[in-house]
Amino acid sequence: MELFNWFDLISVSLTFLVILLVQVLNVYLHILDDNGAGGAKTIDVVDKALERECVTVLEAPSTPNRNSTTLSKNGKLEKQTSLLDSDSHEDEDTLSLENLFPCDQTEIYASRKISFIIDELIQTEVNYVNNLKKGLANYGSLDTIDELPEGLRGEQRQQLLLGNVSEILELHEREILPLMLRNQRDLKGLFDEFAVHFEKNNFYCYVSFTMGKKSSMQLRQEHREWLQTYQSTIKDKLGIDSFLVQPIQRLTRYPLLLQQFISEFYKSGISCKPVLSSVCKLETRMRRALDVVNQAEEIPNIDELHELDLLQLGNFRRATEFDAQHFPTRKKYRAKIFLFDRCLVCTEVRKKRLAYRQHYHWEHVELQRPLEGSASNANKIINLLVKQQDKDKPGSGSSGSGSGKREEFSFVAAEASVVKQWLHATHKIIEIARNEHAQRNTFSLPMDLVLGVGLAIWLIWQYL
Repeated sequence: MELFNWFDLISVSLTFLVILLVQVLNVYLHILDDNGAGGAKTIDVVDKALERECVTVLEAPSTPNRNSTTLSKNGKLEKQTSLLDSDSHEDEDTLSLENLFPCDQTEIYASRKISFIIDELIQTEVNYVNNLKKGLANYGSLDTIDELPEGLRGEQRQQLLLGNVSEILELHEREILPLMLRNQRDLKGLFDEFAVHFEKNNFYCYVSFTMGKKSSMQLRQEHREWLQTYQSTIKDKLGIDSFLVQPIQRLTRYPLLLQQFISEFYKSGISCKPVLSSVCKLETRMRRALDVVNQAEEIPNIDELHELDLLQLGNFRRATEFDAQHFPTRKKYRAKIFLFDRCLVCTEVRKKRLAYRQHYHWEHVELQRPLEGSASNANKIINLLVKQQDKDKPGSGSSGSGSGKREEFSFVAAEASVVKQWLHATHKIIEIARNEHAQRNTFSLPMDLVLGVGLAIWLIWQYL
C-alpha cells in the first residue's frame, strides 16, 4: 500500500501554502503601516543635527557652528496648529556616496593614540563585566546568610538594594562585549552595531537603575554597620557602594573615550569618513542616553508622587523646565515637565525639590502654539489643552480654543531650540504608541501553531 498519494500531498501542500501566504501578507501589511500616511517611522532630527554638527566641526574647525536646532523662519503664525498630530518632520540627512562604501582603515590603526583608545575601550569593557560579576557574586545572594538583618531579607529588599544590576550585566556580557571583540579590526562595524543598541533603547536599563538609586542608598545607610562587617568577612576591598556606582561611571566613560577618538581622528588627518560618521552618530546617541539617565535621577525626589505607579507610565523619555501658567487656578510657577510613554507629569520647582502637580495621559491632551504674539515669542510657547469629554465639567474654562477642549497650561521656554527638542520628543512618544497599537491589531500566527495544525490535518486525512 502506498504511504502517500498525490491527493494527500496536494492537500497538505495547499494547507502550508495558505499559512505561508498569511504570514507574508502579515509582514507586508506591517511594512505598509510603518511607511504609510503620517510617516509612522520615527526620525530623531535632533540627533541627526548633532551628528552633522560633529562632522562639520571636524572637517572645518575654523567655521562657526550654525544653530541647527532653530525653528522654521516664518514671519508669523497665521493659525493654531496641532503639534501632536503634525507631520512637519525635517528630512533625513542625505548620506554622501563615500559614506556608503567601506574605506581602508589601515591608517586608523597606524595611529598609536587611536589604537590605544580602542584598546582601552575594549579592555575597560572586559574589566567592567568582570567587576559586575564579582559584585553580584559577593552581594547577589545575601539571603543565604544566617546573620542577615531582617531589613535586608526577602526578594523585594534584595531588588531595592541592588536594583537591576543583573540586567545590566546581561546586556554587556551577551551583547556589548562580544560586538567589541568581533569588531576589533572593523571600527565602522563596531560603532554601527553599538549605536543600534541605543536606537533600540536597550540601554534603558540604566534609566531604571538610576530611578532606584535613592531607595538603594537609603537601605544601605540603614544597614551600614552590618554591610561593613560583611565586607570585611568576604575580604572585599571596594565594598557595595563602589560596586553599585560602577554602572553610571561606565556609561559616563563611553562618550569621553569616543570624544578622544574623534579628536585624534581629526588631528591625524585621517580621511576615512564612513568611520567618522559612525562614531559621531554613536557619540551623539550616548550623550542623549546619558542626559536621560541624569534627568531620571530626579524622579524619585518628586514629592507626593505616591498616587502614580511609575511602572504603569511606560519608559521615561525627557525632563524639561518651563515657566508655566495653570489657567484653571491662574497660578504661575517654574515647572519641570517629565515625559513618559503613556503620560505627561507636571511638577513645580521649589528650590532643591520638586512638588507633584498634575499628570495627563497623551490621549486626553493636545499641544498647540499660541495664536497671538510675535513669531519669536510664539516659538518659545506651548499650550496644553485638555479634551473636554475626558473631564467631569465639559463647559468649564474654555478660552476660545474650540469646542471640546479647554486650555489647561501654558509652557514658556527660554529658547526656541528647547521647545523644538521637546516637541520632537513628544512626536517620538506618540509614534511609538501608534506603532504599538498597529502591532497589537496585526493578525499573526505563531510558527508552532502553524506546524501543529499542518501535522494534524495530514494525520486526519491519512488515517480517517
